[in-house]
Amino acid sequence: MRRLILALGAALALSPLAMSAAPAWAQSYPSRSITMIVPFAAGGPTDVIARIVSDHMGRTLGQTIVVENVAGAGGTTGSLRVARATADGYTVMMGNLGTHSASVGLYPNLAYDPRTDFAPVINTAGTPMLISAHSDFQANTLQELITLLKADPSKYNWGHGGIGSTSHLTCVYFHHLIKAPVQQVPFRGSGPAMNALLAKQLDYVCDQTVGIVPQLGSLKTYVVATPKRLDVAKDVPTSAEGGLPEFQAVGWNAVFAPKDTPKEIVDRLNAAGRAALADAGVRARLLELGCVIPDDAGQSPAALGAHVRAEVDKWTPVIKAAGVTAQ
Repeated sequence: MRRLILALGAALALSPLAMSAAPAWAQSYPSRSITMIVPFAAGGPTDVIARIVSDHMGRTLGQTIVVENVAGAGGTTGSLRVARATADGYTVMMGNLGTHSASVGLYPNLAYDPRTDFAPVINTAGTPMLISAHSDFQANTLQELITLLKADPSKYNWGHGGIGSTSHLTCVYFHHLIKAPVQQVPFRGSGPAMNALLAKQLDYVCDQTVGIVPQLGSLKTYVVATPKRLDVAKDVPTSAEGGLPEFQAVGWNAVFAPKDTPKEIVDRLNAAGRAALADAGVRARLLELGCVIPDDAGQSPAALGAHVRAEVDKWTPVIKAAGVTAQ
């Protein structure tokens, strides 16, 4: 009798009816609000993109997405919280190049692996990097800036959103190329660093378009680290035009869930993200900030996973060559 019951149970579990009903619980997702962790202070590029995209995603899903800023350790504090969260789709994050690629090379004891400890959801926005100084800074061109920094690196300073953030990584790369070890000032996000720059408490920053484009009229912006000029910053020379063609850097911002999040939930989140990026209003706001929106193929979870792995492989040797580590 016991064998008969076990056999019947196994047959029922494999029946089409049972298999079709298995993901039924996911059909009610989400039944409450979702938390999106931004691992930096409010007001920075990743935070701005998260709020633009999550607002539309929430409307598509029929539930509010609450953005929560969990700053610290270059974004790794908030990232670890998501990596350890319950994989039920109610805690996600907006990660970026710093938290999900550069962190591997920067942190010898990194408590998560961005390639395996997250479920990729959707890449939302690429963000070209620029270098800007406060309005009274002596240099007027990239070459003038380089000359000043190489002549006396200890005389100047630059700010960033925390060790391992995109703004930190880009300036590390820049200083490595020009061989000038300029003093750095870390903040808990690019937003506070930008406020310090506008207050002339810093000399310059390397930051994403989202942070710099709205402030172009109040800053001296020397270069965009891309092969072509940006439509939203047409007066800013490219790195090649500025005499440093090898300085190429584009940040990115993407949604991740904890690993083992059910595929049905990842797919629903991805569909909501795609709907946001297809919305004319969302696209206009992102494009006005200089963002590059991924094409349809680039918006899949698989494409994001491949992108993370490729970016880890790209930036780890750059970071090690620059001799930069974080604890």
